[in-house]
Amino acid sequence: MEIFQEKIYREESFQRYFEVVRTLVEFNLKIRYRGSFLGIYWSLLNPAIMTGVYTAIFGEAFIKYYNGSILRYMLAAFTGLVIIHFFTTSTSQALLSLTINGTLLNKLKLPAAAFPLAMIFSHLVQFCIGALPFLVIVTLIISKSLLNAIALLFPIIGLAMLCLGIGYIMSALYVFFRDLHYFYEIISFLMWISTPVFYPADIVPQNIQPILKLNPLSSIIESIRQIVLSAQFPDLFLIFQSVLTGSIVLIIGWLFFQILKPHYMDLI
Repeated sequence: MEIFQEKIYREESFQRYFEVVRTLVEFNLKIRYRGSFLGIYWSLLNPAIMTGVYTAIFGEAFIKYYNGSILRYMLAAFTGLVIIHFFTTSTSQALLSLTINGTLLNKLKLPAAAFPLAMIFSHLVQFCIGALPFLVIVTLIISKSLLNAIALLFPIIGLAMLCLGIGYIMSALYVFFRDLHYFYEIISFLMWISTPVFYPADIVPQNIQPILKLNPLSSIIESIRQIVLSAQFPDLFLIFQSVLTGSIVLIIGWLFFQILKPHYMDLI
């Protein structure tokens, strides 16, 4: 009887948790795009503009690394910028998710972990509606393979797990260190500049490349580009590496969030 009651309690807890996350995601999206003309598609504007800028400045210098095609350079730059934009915006907003919702946490006793999760998931919904269809179309045009389009989902899952893990870490730390978001801007910039987004990895000196590979975004962007732009069978090692990286960071982030939870709840 006790086992049966415990099972019902777990099901009710999971259902409540799911409803909280779903409600928060809907709220985040409505607030973010209330009165907006383009809505979710504004998320494509920044990468599109930056792609144009980088193409104008570096296109001619780097097209030899992209089979002499300016279009391939633009697609490679746009793909990298879309991923970087998703990472920086989702994690920087997840960083604030606990403190800006302190009233809800204290008055309604909602699960704290739901707030960073909902923030990352709302950006993931935005990504799946805005950028993902474009990446899928380009993949199908270049590779002419449905398998490549399906394989594209795995590094994106790795990206989402990576962002969630970092979101858990940053949101927990921000409760104690309220100037952390200034420091995190520097971290985000370093991760962006150390990832071959607008420049080819081949121009980086050989002694520096192993250091750049420590950036968890590198394997994810490399995997997505290989699937979208190479017209070859998906590189299973890159896919595994991107999912493994995201999984490790998510586990570390979740544990870190739970360990600090008894200490930061009184400060929110």
